[in-house]
Amino acid sequence: MSQPVQHRGRWRPRLDRPALVALLLGLAGVGYRLVLTLLTVPASNSDEATFGLAALHIAQGRSHPVFLYGQRYMGMLESYLAAPLIAVAGPSWPVLRLPMLVLYALFLYLIYRLIRRICSPWFATLVVGLLTVGPERVVRDQLTVVGGRPEVKAAVLLMLLIAVGLAAGTIRRRRLAVGLFGLLAGVSVWSDWLIVPYLAVAGLLLVYAARRELLGWAGALLLAGFVVGVAPMIRDNLYAPPGEDSLSVLRRISSGEGPVPGWPPRVRGGLLEGVPLATGLCPVDGCARWQEWFGVLYPLLLVVAAALALVAYRRAAGGPSERRIGPVTHLALVAGAALTLLSYVRSPLAATEPLSNARYLSVLQISLPAVLWPLWLAAVACWRGTVGALGRLAGAVATALLAGLAATAVAATVLFVGTGVAAAREEERGARKLAAALRADGPREVYGDYWTCNRLVFNTAEEVVCGVLADNLSPGQNRYPPYWRQVGRADRPGYVVEIDSVAEFRLRRLLGDRLDATPVREIGGYRVYHPEIPVRPWR
Repeated sequence: MSQPVQHRGRWRPRLDRPALVALLLGLAGVGYRLVLTLLTVPASNSDEATFGLAALHIAQGRSHPVFLYGQRYMGMLESYLAAPLIAVAGPSWPVLRLPMLVLYALFLYLIYRLIRRICSPWFATLVVGLLTVGPERVVRDQLTVVGGRPEVKAAVLLMLLIAVGLAAGTIRRRRLAVGLFGLLAGVSVWSDWLIVPYLAVAGLLLVYAARRELLGWAGALLLAGFVVGVAPMIRDNLYAPPGEDSLSVLRRISSGEGPVPGWPPRVRGGLLEGVPLATGLCPVDGCARWQEWFGVLYPLLLVVAAALALVAYRRAAGGPSERRIGPVTHLALVAGAALTLLSYVRSPLAATEPLSNARYLSVLQISLPAVLWPLWLAAVACWRGTVGALGRLAGAVATALLAGLAATAVAATVLFVGTGVAAAREEERGARKLAAALRADGPREVYGDYWTCNRLVFNTAEEVVCGVLADNLSPGQNRYPPYWRQVGRADRPGYVVEIDSVAEFRLRRLLGDRLDATPVREIGGYRVYHPEIPVRPWR
């Protein structure tokens, strides 16, 4: 990656050409996302606001939540990372998202280091380049604080690097490295269960790399690190009511509601919609037919990548372990992607809501290098002229596919920058205009829908408190019950409803003869009703 050179009596590292290009690409990717972070793009929502409010409570010492308010399966590590910044700078969306930007930069660095070690320098540079582009689906998963994915991707890559380093003998404090591996695994399980397939294959890779050491103190440190990392989740589940433990909640959510679709629509939703969206080839509203090609090729590329890894392992058999660890790591990446896809398509949500649930496949970015490695090998062999006519044809096709992948990702990113950024900014301005108006002129206790309430509370730093109502004005999903109770005690709460929404029609009917005397303000895309007598039909 770098070579030390002497300069005026001092030794300085000099990046080689692949590393320098990768650095420039990485800086471009971080810079692009920094601009989006400062602009609050993608637009915020109440899910993210709940993490932000938790970070505010942590910063103030009011609460130390283990899981996201209102549920028992999404760890709050991202809120704890943002809490010190919020304590210093106050609550805002750029401050809340800044740790995610750091995690993205760490992800790029780690994946470059790993792929350079087990593949080749220029291929690692290509991977970094592909990961710097980002349409809305990709940057939303990378920058918004909605739990789990940014930190667990970096954690898995570091775990894989530890295993590779142990096998190659480049890690000196081996026991401490194994303990860190366990800590990262435990924290990842607490943060987001979606990463479990990758944790499983990383664990097997560790067993392969240091199986004898794990029988001694290293194994004890591994277990101790894991217990420390997962301790918050264990403690919370010990006190959870029956049926409310993390495993039961996840099982209930993943099963969905209604009849279970058959395998064909689930596989189609997972491969043709989920994989291209997670890879950054499609806009957030779905993939066109021509953008689904990578989803069709994905399982075939996994099979070819696994076969190549097995061949490489057999060739390295009997040699030093540092030669065999590369193919084994490839197999781990392939297995992680296959298990993640399998667990995703087992859920009915892969068929019923493929667009909104494609975010659960964002962890496949970890395996992108393994998937593209066969194409790279074929392309390089063609360029070097070391293959026959059939090999040159395969190399030309592989080159076209790699170029098509890059071009499609860039086109989706340009489309997002050209149209999606402006739309997100407009939405964000409307939300902040509402917050500023209520903060200045009241009312300070209001009812609203789920996607309005917690974002409003965060935008006003809890100066305005909001209770969630469903469309029929019955109690909705109130993730933080103290807000609901506070609004319930208010003598004259307000009602924030989207213009011409179902909730507004219901409110107007309930007001009846009092409608004409009720003060109404129109703020952006909302109307704020402030009746003299509260409308609480659930009481």
